[in-house]
Amino acid sequence: MKEAAGEANLTILAVVLIAIVTAVATPLISNMMNTTKRKSCCTAAGGLWEGGDCNGADATYAECIA
Repeated sequence: MKEAAGEANLTILAVVLIAIVTAVATPLISNMMNTTKRKSCCTAAGGLWEGGDCNGADATYAECIA
């Protein structure tokens, strides 16, 4: 019985660790996806992505990121 209890504890620990990794990774991946979208829209609109902002893009950039 002690072995079964130990295995259950390890399973709970694994589930908790997976939840923590997911909670940390989700915002990071979401931010990367949004940045990639904005960069793509900027390039497609004829702009230049510099310092986290799109410079020189036409009006289609605003439509693209909306």
